[in-house]
Amino acid sequence: MPVTFTFDEQIAALEAERERLLRFPEDEFTAIIREVGFSCDCCGRCCTREFNDHVFLLEEDTDSVRSFAPDAVVPAPAFDACDQEKRFYVSGYALRTKPDGSCIFLEDRRCGIYDRRFAICRVYPYMLHREADETGAVDWRQIGGLNEHGCYNNPIDDAECARIARETRAYEAAFLDQAIRFRRALRDLFDRDGLRYVRRTYDLMMRDFRKGAEVEVRVFHHGRFEPHRVTCGVYGQ
Repeated sequence: MPVTFTFDEQIAALEAERERLLRFPEDEFTAIIREVGFSCDCCGRCCTREFNDHVFLLEEDTDSVRSFAPDAVVPAPAFDACDQEKRFYVSGYALRTKPDGSCIFLEDRRCGIYDRRFAICRVYPYMLHREADETGAVDWRQIGGLNEHGCYNNPIDDAECARIARETRAYEAAFLDQAIRFRRALRDLFDRDGLRYVRRTYDLMMRDFRKGAEVEVRVFHHGRFEPHRVTCGVYGQ
């Protein structure tokens, strides 16, 4: 989402969310994993833009993919902010998709880099974060795409359930940490360079971007903002 509150307000909200995440009872999450009993049936649907929009990468995963396929990463498509100089900012990178919307590493419904797949791919479809439902009520969500792919009600032993719970929580905490560091760095950059967020500029630039205009996007990575020039064609739009 674009900036609608001050950076300090956003940072405080993310830090509070991280605290809620860390306090979530592990035995409760483990029980949910055991009850769902998810098993992958290699349908490949979770690896497509139609089903999951994009694969957001943590910084360590970005470093990993750049080491063997540097062209496979693009600025994450959900731009977070725009300054008065018409530059967009986003908190990290995402995986590029093929023209048909599938992950660049998906081959015949199989992951071509399965042995070194990324954090979000290892934990999916498990998740542990809060989001609004269709009524607007915000509550915890632990499973993505329930009953839309894969097989359910399979037996999973307690040790495996606990491992999944720990790894999923670790991913969600790392995601929030990256978001917090991004907004702190953005706040400091705006203060230092006299920049400001203008919602009208954001909206006008997004309109032009969707029509095919090239825009500058600065991507947060390890404390720095890396500049890129992109068009919507990069995202298959």
